[in-house]
Amino acid sequence: MTERDKVFAGSIPKSYDTLMVPLIFEAYAADMAELVAASLPDSVLETAAGSGVLTRALAPKLRAGARYVVTDLSQHMLDYAATRQGADSRIEWRQADALDLPFEDGSFDVVCCQFGAMFFPNRVVGYAEARRMLRPGGRFVFSVWDRIEENAFADTVTNALATVFAHDPPRFLARTPHGYHEIALIREDLRRAGFADIEIKTQEKVSCATSARDAAIAYCLGTPLRNEIEGRAPELLQLAVDCATEAIASRHGEGPVAGKIQAHVIVATR
Repeated sequence: MTERDKVFAGSIPKSYDTLMVPLIFEAYAADMAELVAASLPDSVLETAAGSGVLTRALAPKLRAGARYVVTDLSQHMLDYAATRQGADSRIEWRQADALDLPFEDGSFDVVCCQFGAMFFPNRVVGYAEARRMLRPGGRFVFSVWDRIEENAFADTVTNALATVFAHDPPRFLARTPHGYHEIALIREDLRRAGFADIEIKTQEKVSCATSARDAAIAYCLGTPLRNEIEGRAPELLQLAVDCATEAIASRHGEGPVAGKIQAHVIVATR
C-alpha cells in the first residue's frame, strides 16, 4: 500500500458514497449491521467508517440508550459521513487512527470495521487496539474483500487500465482493497493480536449497476484509483474510464450489468 492509497479527499468522498457504496458496500453493510446489533450492545465503536454506509445501516438497530462512536482516519470522509446521517444524539463523530485509538481500555461491547483493515499499515497493531477497546466477551466484527479475481468489476477495471498504462499499470484495487484476502494470514494476525476465538465466513454477493459506464466511473472516480490515474497522466482520465467501460460491457453486456463480489466477514471475540 502506498500513501496515495489512503487519500480520500477532494471529490472522492462524495463520488465514493454516491457511486461505490450502492455498487458494492450497501449489501454487506446491511448484513454487518444485523451481526453487530444481534448481541444488543450498549456501546459500539466503528473504525474506518468511511462515508458512513455501515453507520447508516447500524444506528437504527441500536437501542435508544446505546453509545455509538464513529471514527475514521480521514476527516474529509468523516465530515461527509456526518452530513449523510440524520440527527442522532447517540452518535459521537471522532477523527481517530484505528492503530492508536484515544479511548480507555475495555470501553466497548463491539468494535466494528467494514472494509477498512486492508488500509491498516500494521494490521496486528490495529487488531490489538480493537481488542484493547473491548470488554471481556466483546466482539471485533470486520470485513475484508476476497482476492480481486473473485470480484468481477474490480478485476475487469484493473485489467483494462493495464492496456492504457502498459508500462506502469495502476494496481490500487489489486494492491490494497483486494490485497489482504488470505484467510490463514488473517487468522494469524488476529492470534498475534491476542484473539483466540475467531470465526471467518466468506460471503458472495452480486454487484449491480445501471450500465457498464456507471460501474467504470465508480471505480475510476470514486476510489483512490483516481489518484493513481491522475498521478500518471491526468489527461488520460477520460480514456481510462472509456476503456474500463468497454471492458465491463464486453464481459457483462450492454445495459444494466451485474458481477460477482466476494468478501470475508470475521468475528473475533475477546
